[in-house]
Amino acid sequence: MALTTTQLKKRIKIWLWVLVIGLALSGITAFPIETELAWFNNHSGLMSINAKAWFGTIYSAVKITNINYPYLSYGTDWLAFAHLLLAVLFIGPAQDPIKNIWVMQFGIIACIAIFPLAFIAGNIRQIPLFWQLIDCSFGAIGIIPLLLAYRYTKKLTYLKTALSQQHA
Repeated sequence: MALTTTQLKKRIKIWLWVLVIGLALSGITAFPIETELAWFNNHSGLMSINAKAWFGTIYSAVKITNINYPYLSYGTDWLAFAHLLLAVLFIGPAQDPIKNIWVMQFGIIACIAIFPLAFIAGNIRQIPLFWQLIDCSFGAIGIIPLLLAYRYTKKLTYLKTALSQQHA
């Protein structure tokens, strides 16, 4: 069954809003990092012993750093801010997907680029593989709504071109 332009626009908008909400939540949750780590540290019953030890070490490092050098957490504040700005970036394609298809292409590239960053920087910073894979999941999950919205935008472009040629 062929989709109408209205149906395609609706699907594009839905998938992009899924991405916007995910980016916004990811950004918002980056602000209270010490509180979140404390929660994970206190509720680590289902984690492996290695994961518990790693979270405990990270929590202690963040807590001690925040006591002695609170300005270092400013870096994660900027990370959170970047996620929020990226969320805003995808509102444009939700409104006009054909004109802003480049934003979806940018997002797809960003999702793919997460993988080498996670594995290269993760190894340099001694991040355990399980956490590198969690970081990669942001790209793996984020690319799904982007690819769907991109595919529907390509169909919408084709349909609009075909309709305009029929009326010419």
